[in-house]
Amino acid sequence: MNVTFWGTRGSLATPGRATLRYGGNTSCVQITGPQGTVLVLDAGTGIRELGTSLPPGLKRVDVLLSHLHMDHIQGLGFFAALYNPDMEVHIWGPASVTLRLTARLNRYLSPPFFPIHMRDLPCKLFVHDASRMDEEIGEFRVKSVLVCHPGPTVGFRIEGAAGSVCYLPDHEPILGTERFVNDPAWVSGMVVAEDADMLIHDSQYSDDEYRTRIGWGHSSMRQAIQFANLAGIGSLVAFHHDPLHHDELLEQMHRSVIAELAPAYPVTVASEGSSLNVLHR
Repeated sequence: MNVTFWGTRGSLATPGRATLRYGGNTSCVQITGPQGTVLVLDAGTGIRELGTSLPPGLKRVDVLLSHLHMDHIQGLGFFAALYNPDMEVHIWGPASVTLRLTARLNRYLSPPFFPIHMRDLPCKLFVHDASRMDEEIGEFRVKSVLVCHPGPTVGFRIEGAAGSVCYLPDHEPILGTERFVNDPAWVSGMVVAEDADMLIHDSQYSDDEYRTRIGWGHSSMRQAIQFANLAGIGSLVAFHHDPLHHDELLEQMHRSVIAELAPAYPVTVASEGSSLNVLHR
């Protein structure tokens, strides 16, 4: 199982010289299985370049949306697969209590926000509710659970013969308490994260920043490591970098916390364009 990062930034695309190392595109991750199944996790601005790099001859691609905040869907209308009449595109994401996922997506993929209506896209398009998902997609089993973040938001677990990945890009697992709760039953997202071979997790804030942003739906690097410790994961990828954190600050901020907490598993700071292989432990 291969994981490629096409967008690692959170909240707002941040291109420029100060973000060249870790990237300025917003959330988009590709998972490719040994048999060629392609999953796309979120449709931030990074999905545009991903779409131009899909394997030749691919007939189906599945886009898994964690939620519908703009930084996670802004690139959707620029995804090349949507304009290929021979391509089957499945979009999975959470509905709301009042609107189905199709209606929610139509608010963006229609004028005045976008010049093309979703109904006019030439691909073979299928839209599915992923609020509580447990589905076979090609060689993968994909599960989802609602997690703590403003608005309907899900975390995903992708399992295959080669390993398992948990994806929690926007997540505040300990909302309402200053100390991390060490009981998995009381921690958001633990259902899909426990024992995953790789955890891709929100680490947007420094400790000081988090204290002034409680309830915004994001984590600090410290909280991401504490969550990973409780979940018993194999490796951690820090993700959803704040648009105000340039490369040097981001590296310094994460390096100091990793050195202090000394996790027993490898920790990687997600960088745009990088690829990682996932293997069963």
